[in-house]
Amino acid sequence: MILTIENILLIGSLLLLISIILGKTSSRFGVPTLLLFLTIGMVAGSDGLAGIKFDNPEIAQFIGIVSLNFILFSGGLDTHWKTVKPILREGVMLSTLGVLLTAVSLGLFVYWLTDFTIYESLLLGSIVSSTDAAAVFSILRSKSIALKANLRPTLELESGSNDPMAYVLTISFLTLVINQDQGLISILPMFFLQMTLGAAAGFGFGVVSKHIINKIKLGFEGLYPVLVIALMFITFSATDSFGGNGFLAIYICAVYLGNQDLINKKTILKMYDGLAWLMQIILFLTLGLLVFPSQVFPFMGVGLLISLFLIFIARPLAVFVSLIPFKMNLKRKFFISWVGLRGAVPIVFATYPLIAGIDKADMMFNIVFFISVTSVLLQGTSLSIIAKWLKVDLPEEDKIVTEHDLFITNSPKRVMQEVQISEHCAASGNKIVNLGLPKSAVISLIKRNNQFITPDGSTEIQPNDTLVVLTDTEGDFNKVSKCIKQGIIETN
Repeated sequence: MILTIENILLIGSLLLLISIILGKTSSRFGVPTLLLFLTIGMVAGSDGLAGIKFDNPEIAQFIGIVSLNFILFSGGLDTHWKTVKPILREGVMLSTLGVLLTAVSLGLFVYWLTDFTIYESLLLGSIVSSTDAAAVFSILRSKSIALKANLRPTLELESGSNDPMAYVLTISFLTLVINQDQGLISILPMFFLQMTLGAAAGFGFGVVSKHIINKIKLGFEGLYPVLVIALMFITFSATDSFGGNGFLAIYICAVYLGNQDLINKKTILKMYDGLAWLMQIILFLTLGLLVFPSQVFPFMGVGLLISLFLIFIARPLAVFVSLIPFKMNLKRKFFISWVGLRGAVPIVFATYPLIAGIDKADMMFNIVFFISVTSVLLQGTSLSIIAKWLKVDLPEEDKIVTEHDLFITNSPKRVMQEVQISEHCAASGNKIVNLGLPKSAVISLIKRNNQFITPDGSTEIQPNDTLVVLTDTEGDFNKVSKCIKQGIIETN
């Protein structure tokens, strides 16, 4: 079957529906849903039952980049600074030095094992050097795995922030493969420019985006997520056009925004949560369609050896060396080593050699695909088992709930009280978004001049207003009252 304008929506929607339905049931059998999405794409592809012909790496790469924008941005919005701050240095080391060590050690093994040149080997190592944010976020959250100490934020920070490093390494070694006369030193300026400019642009666009979101008055709540999508793509494309790393920029921008008070933030978070899932499904379906299983089979032997080396040697080596400066027991290091899932990101990066037209691009793509599948299948299905074996898991009742979890859910409030606003209140004349209220508190109604107003973040508090405040506990209400009347923000 050939995709046409007439049938692409029908086929796409049917594949999406099948993926959602089967994805709901697959978790009962311990099968990662992302692997199921990939399998559905393969079954529907040229070598599968549906026979859909799709062999366009340019389109697949475009879909991959767009999807990664949403996935990384959503992951950044979910990253709570108070949770990440204690393990920031560990996460940064894993997402930079850890990625580099993985790429180099695996590249040297590939050079020894195959007839690849040293630059081609390092290119393959770079492509699969980062853990996959979509796979890690999806499996940790869908399985509700509760982990001790700061393991979960460490893993999520690493997976959300290490794709930029892998991307820079991939582009750098691809440049060396194409231009054999250049040396390693020639790629260093591009490497530092990508990382420094990407980080600076991400923070800068985050500050500007917050100002735009809170100052602009759109009038419709549903337009705010659309505004954030526009700001996200501007951040990525502008940074990339300046020579910076767009993936790093959007992640840092999202982390900054996720920890600020934004107008209609709850709507934005819920919208991005759904969009991230949609993009994960579309991404894996597309990559499944792009793969020809008959072309993967000849490389299963070498692919299995490389995958096992990556899982049991390269990844643990990178983790243990990266974490040398930090105090962490062996069990936690071993668990971090095991959560080195490779998913769609390496397959997306593997399209770059295909588009560049280098000699061994097809072989690289098929090996990378096999590595990603075996990683998700082996590591993804055993995370909860390994966590219990290493005794790094927590009982379900002791699961740590973050402020984001409270903020995005519609948990019922137990306390409802009114606050009368006088001219001397600190909140008088300020917008709700600027008050710094606890995340567990909601101003549900405002009584003003015998009329009731349903407020949002942009609503300005006026003298003589009566605020109807909902909180989880009496203590939370006392904090809200102090914040509103005296401008005192209490934190735990």
